[in-house]
Amino acid sequence: MRSARAETFTRVIDAVFACNGGFLAAGDALTAPVGLTAAQWQVLGFLEDGAATAAEVARRRGLRRQSVQETVNRLLRNGMLERMPNPADARAPLLSLTSQARSAMGALGVAQVEWAEELAAEVSEGDLEVTLRTLRRLRELAVRPRL
Repeated sequence: MRSARAETFTRVIDAVFACNGGFLAAGDALTAPVGLTAAQWQVLGFLEDGAATAAEVARRRGLRRQSVQETVNRLLRNGMLERMPNPADARAPLLSLTSQARSAMGALGVAQVEWAEELAAEVSEGDLEVTLRTLRRLRELAVRPRL
Protein backbone atom coordinates (compact mmCIF):
# COMPACT_ATOMS: atom_id res chain seq x y z
CA MET A 1 0.00 0.00 0.00
CA ARG A 2 1.22 3.45 -0.93
CA SER A 3 1.49 6.25 1.63
CA ALA A 4 -0.51 9.45 1.11
CA ARG A 5 2.73 11.27 0.30
CA ALA A 6 3.75 8.67 -2.30
CA GLU A 7 0.25 8.85 -3.79
CA THR A 8 0.53 12.63 -4.10
CA PHE A 9 3.98 12.26 -5.61
CA THR A 10 2.57 9.85 -8.19
CA ARG A 11 -0.17 12.36 -9.07
CA VAL A 12 2.52 15.05 -9.46
CA ILE A 13 4.44 12.82 -11.88
CA ASP A 14 1.24 12.14 -13.85
CA ALA A 15 0.58 15.88 -14.02
CA VAL A 16 4.14 16.55 -15.20
CA PHE A 17 3.75 13.95 -17.97
CA ALA A 18 0.47 15.57 -19.03
CA CYS A 19 2.06 19.04 -18.97
CA ASN A 20 4.97 17.77 -21.03
CA GLY A 21 2.54 16.50 -23.66
CA GLY A 22 0.76 19.84 -23.67
CA PHE A 23 4.01 21.77 -23.87
CA LEU A 24 5.22 19.63 -26.77
CA ALA A 25 1.95 20.22 -28.63
CA ALA A 26 2.21 23.96 -27.96
CA GLY A 27 5.86 23.86 -29.06
CA ASP A 28 4.91 22.12 -32.28
CA ALA A 29 2.29 24.81 -32.93
CA LEU A 30 4.80 27.59 -32.22
CA THR A 31 7.53 26.05 -34.37
CA ALA A 32 5.41 24.99 -37.36
CA PRO A 33 5.54 28.43 -39.07
CA VAL A 34 9.35 28.20 -39.25
CA GLY A 35 9.37 24.55 -40.34
CA LEU A 36 10.55 23.01 -37.06
CA THR A 37 9.21 20.71 -34.37
CA ALA A 38 9.31 21.15 -30.61
CA ALA A 39 12.02 18.48 -30.40
CA GLN A 40 14.15 20.35 -32.92
CA TRP A 41 13.55 23.59 -31.04
CA GLN A 42 14.84 21.99 -27.83
CA VAL A 43 18.10 21.03 -29.54
CA LEU A 44 18.55 24.38 -31.30
CA GLY A 45 17.71 26.26 -28.11
CA PHE A 46 20.44 24.43 -26.22
CA LEU A 47 22.97 25.19 -28.96
CA GLU A 48 22.15 28.92 -28.94
CA ASP A 49 24.52 29.16 -25.97
CA GLY A 50 27.38 27.62 -27.97
CA ALA A 51 28.54 24.50 -29.73
CA ALA A 52 28.08 21.13 -28.02
CA THR A 53 27.95 17.44 -28.84
CA ALA A 54 24.71 15.51 -29.28
CA ALA A 55 25.52 13.60 -26.08
CA GLU A 56 25.88 16.87 -24.14
CA VAL A 57 22.52 18.10 -25.44
CA ALA A 58 20.86 14.83 -24.41
CA ARG A 59 22.43 14.80 -20.96
CA ARG A 60 21.59 18.43 -20.13
CA ARG A 61 18.04 18.24 -21.54
CA GLY A 62 17.36 14.90 -19.84
CA LEU A 63 16.65 13.19 -23.16
CA ARG A 64 17.68 9.88 -24.68
CA ARG A 65 20.88 10.19 -26.70
CA GLN A 66 19.43 8.23 -29.65
CA SER A 67 16.41 10.52 -29.98
CA VAL A 68 18.63 13.61 -29.83
CA GLN A 69 20.92 12.09 -32.47
CA GLU A 70 17.92 11.46 -34.76
CA THR A 71 16.81 15.07 -34.29
CA VAL A 72 20.35 16.32 -34.92
CA ASN A 73 20.54 14.28 -38.13
CA ARG A 74 17.30 15.89 -39.39
CA LEU A 75 18.59 19.34 -38.48
CA LEU A 76 21.86 18.66 -40.31
CA ARG A 77 19.95 17.53 -43.43
CA ASN A 78 17.73 20.64 -43.25
CA GLY A 79 20.69 23.00 -43.05
CA MET A 80 20.00 24.12 -39.47
CA LEU A 81 23.17 22.68 -37.93
CA GLU A 82 26.76 22.23 -38.94
CA ARG A 83 29.41 19.89 -37.56
CA MET A 84 32.72 21.20 -36.32
CA PRO A 85 35.81 19.33 -35.15
CA ASN A 86 35.86 18.60 -31.43
CA PRO A 87 39.36 19.00 -29.98
CA ALA A 88 38.32 17.00 -26.90
CA ASP A 89 36.96 13.99 -28.81
CA ALA A 90 37.40 13.49 -32.56
CA ARG A 91 34.58 10.90 -32.61
CA ALA A 92 31.98 13.35 -31.24
CA PRO A 93 31.75 16.44 -33.43
CA LEU A 94 30.60 19.72 -32.02
CA LEU A 95 27.30 21.01 -33.38
CA SER A 96 26.58 24.66 -34.04
CA LEU A 97 23.71 26.69 -35.44
CA THR A 98 23.73 27.89 -39.02
CA SER A 99 22.49 31.36 -39.99
CA GLN A 100 19.23 29.70 -41.11
CA ALA A 101 18.77 28.26 -37.61
CA ARG A 102 19.58 31.59 -35.96
CA SER A 103 16.94 33.28 -38.10
CA ALA A 104 14.33 30.64 -37.18
CA MET A 105 15.22 30.95 -33.50
CA GLY A 106 14.82 34.72 -33.67
CA ALA A 107 11.30 34.35 -35.06
CA LEU A 108 10.50 31.68 -32.47
CA GLY A 109 11.75 33.91 -29.67
CA VAL A 110 9.10 36.51 -30.46
CA ALA A 111 6.31 33.90 -30.61
CA GLN A 112 7.49 32.19 -27.42
CA VAL A 113 7.51 35.46 -25.46
CA GLU A 114 3.93 36.21 -26.49
CA TRP A 115 2.84 32.66 -25.57
CA ALA A 116 4.69 32.72 -22.23
CA GLU A 117 3.28 36.13 -21.29
CA GLU A 118 -0.26 34.95 -22.01
CA LEU A 119 0.04 31.76 -19.95
CA ALA A 120 2.12 33.27 -17.13
CA ALA A 121 -0.55 35.92 -16.56
CA GLU A 122 -2.86 33.10 -15.41
CA VAL A 123 -0.55 31.82 -12.62
CA SER A 124 0.86 33.77 -9.67
CA GLU A 125 4.57 34.56 -9.59
CA GLY A 126 4.81 32.78 -6.24
CA ASP A 127 3.23 29.60 -7.61
CA LEU A 128 5.60 29.65 -10.57
CA GLU A 129 8.63 30.04 -8.28
CA VAL A 130 7.53 27.18 -6.01
CA THR A 131 6.83 24.99 -9.04
CA LEU A 132 10.26 25.73 -10.48
CA ARG A 133 12.05 24.94 -7.21
CA THR A 134 10.03 21.75 -6.76
CA LEU A 135 10.63 20.50 -10.30
CA ARG A 136 14.36 21.19 -10.00
CA ARG A 137 14.49 19.26 -6.73
CA LEU A 138 12.53 16.35 -8.20
CA ARG A 139 14.92 16.25 -11.16
CA GLU A 140 17.89 16.09 -8.77
CA LEU A 141 16.26 13.21 -6.94
CA ALA A 142 15.26 11.39 -10.12
CA VAL A 143 18.81 11.34 -11.51
CA ARG A 144 20.49 10.56 -8.19
CA PRO A 145 22.04 7.10 -8.22
CA ARG A 146 20.10 4.54 -6.19
CA LEU A 147 21.93 2.11 -3.91
